[in-house]
Amino acid sequence: MKPLKTLDIFTFPLKDFFIEVFKEKIFLIGGTIRDYILYKRIDRDRDIDLVVIDHTYDEIEEKLKSFGKTNTVGKSFAVVKFTLRGCDYNFDISVPRRDVKRSDDSHSHKNFIIDSGPHISLKEDLRRRDFTCNSIALRLSDNEIFDPFDGMEAIAEKRISMTGPETFFDDPLRLLRGARFASVHHFNIDPEIYENAKEVRLDELSKERIVEELFRLLLESQQPSRGLNEYWRLTVLEKLFPTLYALSLTIQDAEFHPETDEFGHHTVWAHTMIAMDIAKKISRSFKLDEEQTLALLLATLLHDIGKGATTQWEFKRGRMTVTSAFHDSRGVEIADAFLTDLKIETRKNFPLKETVLKLVKYHHRIYDLFRNREKIGFKAISRLVKDLEEHDLLLLLLDFADRWSREPGPLNFSDPKEDEIIKWYTRQKEEFNITKETIQPIVMGRHLLLQGIPPGKQMGIYLNELYERQLDGEFSTLEEGLEIFRGMKK
Repeated sequence: MKPLKTLDIFTFPLKDFFIEVFKEKIFLIGGTIRDYILYKRIDRDRDIDLVVIDHTYDEIEEKLKSFGKTNTVGKSFAVVKFTLRGCDYNFDISVPRRDVKRSDDSHSHKNFIIDSGPHISLKEDLRRRDFTCNSIALRLSDNEIFDPFDGMEAIAEKRISMTGPETFFDDPLRLLRGARFASVHHFNIDPEIYENAKEVRLDELSKERIVEELFRLLLESQQPSRGLNEYWRLTVLEKLFPTLYALSLTIQDAEFHPETDEFGHHTVWAHTMIAMDIAKKISRSFKLDEEQTLALLLATLLHDIGKGATTQWEFKRGRMTVTSAFHDSRGVEIADAFLTDLKIETRKNFPLKETVLKLVKYHHRIYDLFRNREKIGFKAISRLVKDLEEHDLLLLLLDFADRWSREPGPLNFSDPKEDEIIKWYTRQKEEFNITKETIQPIVMGRHLLLQGIPPGKQMGIYLNELYERQLDGEFSTLEEGLEIFRGMKK
């Protein structure tokens, strides 16, 4: 792909409106241009960022406010947020700016003074941006590209390079953003970034910014392992996620885990990365929503995190073997600390942390049931559905990703719904008619009240015992349950 001078067919909603208001003074900037060059489309969900030169903030707001709603919430960053009357598109229109550090001792995003206004050139505004592929401006009036830092060449070469090496590391979040861009767009990171990354402090990054970048990587990338391996190369893994970094130093037994990294090492991290890509692929096959996808991917990322603390050599089956006994239970403790540290609890009312911890705890359970399938009946399946609280599908998919990561060509599977274990488990649920509804407790507190049992501890003991016996298949109707209860009282 050769760098372009203009984008003749480039357009987006309200382009003509902005040209009419600001003439040749308004430019489109940033990722929208990059993505259009790469994919020949405008993503409606993407923020469209505009810069107006030779204007003050107040002049921009004054010109726009008669046409719709302006919001000054971004004034401290020299950004006017604008929504045209009768239109649901939101735009950020900014004044050119440069960021001046308050102190060389801090890398916090709060350690900057914003200098903005007509005296700042467009080139200076672009210079403060992270990567050259994002430091491009397009003049709306004629679609002419302004590319002082050769960003078009970087896009053509699918390369992530620093716009301003002298200030690039002032914002340490750029390491995480670079990993995400590499993963989402299949770009390569310049060696110069790797060479300097070890010196970058990440301890001042807020948990919220870290989690936002991690979640965007997981949701936007079709191959999350690419971005997560960039975390490893950029020392992000070591500095921010040390319990995950330990997995890159933890070996697995080659007989049971033949999968390796690019260097031939049988590490837990290599296994986890392959499983991550499988999990992302099947999340699309099963049409999971964002919250389910995040739960599955976080659980896959953390399912073997206990191996860093439990792996040892052991003489077993006639030879020295690498084992990780009880890594699932130990992993729940470590995963809990990991999620707590990042303040991950719920997302859009979905119990993200709780679900992930259940998946980590039970990630061997599907395979164990299948291995003993001749003995498995209603009791075992119903208990699994109950323990997972309707998220047993996610456990089934985690099990699939875990198993298939050990296969040659792990991403070359066809329809996962035809997998032997998935078919078996689905069939068992159907045959036993096990759903969230069918395993609800039959005997409730109100029923025991009528049997003369007052509310309190003893009623709770009775209800728990009855529910356990219901899940064991001892009764399936209220009458049968109350008959068992009366026998318990004797």
